[in-house]
Amino acid sequence: MLKAVYPGSFDPIHCGHVDIARRAARLFDHLVVGVYAFPRKHLLFTVEERVALVREALRDLPNVEVMAYEGLTAHFARRVGAEVIVRGLRVLSDFELEYQMALTNRELDGTLESVCLMTRKEYAFLTASIVKEVAMLGGDVSAMVLPHVEAALRAKREAMGEAARGVRIVSLRD
Repeated sequence: MLKAVYPGSFDPIHCGHVDIARRAARLFDHLVVGVYAFPRKHLLFTVEERVALVREALRDLPNVEVMAYEGLTAHFARRVGAEVIVRGLRVLSDFELEYQMALTNRELDGTLESVCLMTRKEYAFLTASIVKEVAMLGGDVSAMVLPHVEAALRAKREAMGEAARGVRIVSLRD
């Protein structure tokens, strides 16, 4: 049985992530979506919230398991018995980072392979940072995320209050 890990912060999971996970689930017998607990990023959702959002997004895939992890991805992959790390590539600049990460993971564990799936063109612009910014400023993210993620973003925005909505520009005519 060929097992793979698809790691990421998924803050939040968006349609590009879902597409990569679904395609990877077709390629591998078992896919573990690893939600990295402490990335070097500003997080909007807790790790528990992110795991729940990912589980809901992929609930119809019987060969997909979602779990949080800490530490090195290579060590996580070994811990869950994965032989492959799956990554998504959107644009050319992603390649350099993914190539470095693949080499690092191979240095840490010479048995791990990295597989990069090219994003579909309609998701090439999409990042979790863009989704968060658009959502927190009141923009429409319905084409970027699944409905349950959109609802979670709306709830987070409302909970954060006016500060999350940005600065209101007032015209001198107001």
